[in-house]
Amino acid sequence: MVNRFTFLVGGARSGKSSLAESLALRWGEDVCVLATAQAIDDEMSARILRHRRDRPSSWTTVEEPVEVCLAASRLGDVALVIDCMTVWLGNVMHHGWDEERIFRQVRALGELLSARSAPSIVVSNEVGMGIHPRTALGRDYRDLLGRVNASLAARASGAYLVVAGRLLRLEDPAVALSGPPLTGAQGGI
Repeated sequence: MVNRFTFLVGGARSGKSSLAESLALRWGEDVCVLATAQAIDDEMSARILRHRRDRPSSWTTVEEPVEVCLAASRLGDVALVIDCMTVWLGNVMHHGWDEERIFRQVRALGELLSARSAPSIVVSNEVGMGIHPRTALGRDYRDLLGRVNASLAARASGAYLVVAGRLLRLEDPAVALSGPPLTGAQGGI
């Protein structure tokens, strides 16, 4: 299931990163992980260390919390894992990026990854199915991440929801809606 550009989205601890790494292994040893997390506290430092230990030592890691598209554009013909867009969005919001700048970057990243000859695997969280955020900033973040995810999924050659370590293929709405309508015994809409 190695597509040219695979998008994996799911809840926290659903197995997204492990799956991304398993997919990248199919490409071989020439893999680069573009990590967006920053060691801002002890807990995050421990998470970053655990992720590094879990990856093959032959893989390259590029740590870039903000300029993900620029960093990805500098890589050669290697399988690329970007982990993750959820943290990236928090980073750029912290740096004061406005919505227009965020989506310019997301569109550019989608175009870049679609054009690469080597596989690209992007990891992101689905945060819109949980608790309604209490703050305006939390709601803005949730809404923006939903749109970031939708934009990247639309460009990907394969998009999957990861739940409990299992995959659900996400269909392109244009393809799904081009068939006959679901009615009657077929489970009408």
